[in-house]
Amino acid sequence: MRYCYLFCATCVVFALASPAGAVPQFQKAFQETYLKSLKDKKFAESMEKADVKCLICHQGKQKKNRNEFGKVVGKFLTKKDAKKEEKIAEGLKNALAMHVDPKDDKSPTYLERLESSQWPGGKLEDLKKDPPKKAGGDEGEKKE
Repeated sequence: MRYCYLFCATCVVFALASPAGAVPQFQKAFQETYLKSLKDKKFAESMEKADVKCLICHQGKQKKNRNEFGKVVGKFLTKKDAKKEEKIAEGLKNALAMHVDPKDDKSPTYLERLESSQWPGGKLEDLKKDPPKKAGGDEGEKKE
């Protein structure tokens, strides 16, 4: 009987655990709409590799860490939008239209960065590193 309780408790823990920070539907829409249309096919293929594809929106090894582009995408999309194809398309379009430096209208947009064979969130070698810790341990992310 005690094993039954243990099994039930384990099931509850797994049911309540939040999913990983990445949303596969967002990634798929990004790949289909933007990566496949890039002129630099070699760069597009490099962005789809399993070990780096999450770095389009995330930074470091923990998917809770979003890079600058991921934070912008997070302003337009939440996990609740995962099954809303039109909302995903609109959110990605809006995020890519934003300027890398929101205070400088002359800075490139995330789409311009992508079209010039640059990662939208920054340099790949920087994206592979965990972001610096902020004072107080808060990653500055909104809870979804």
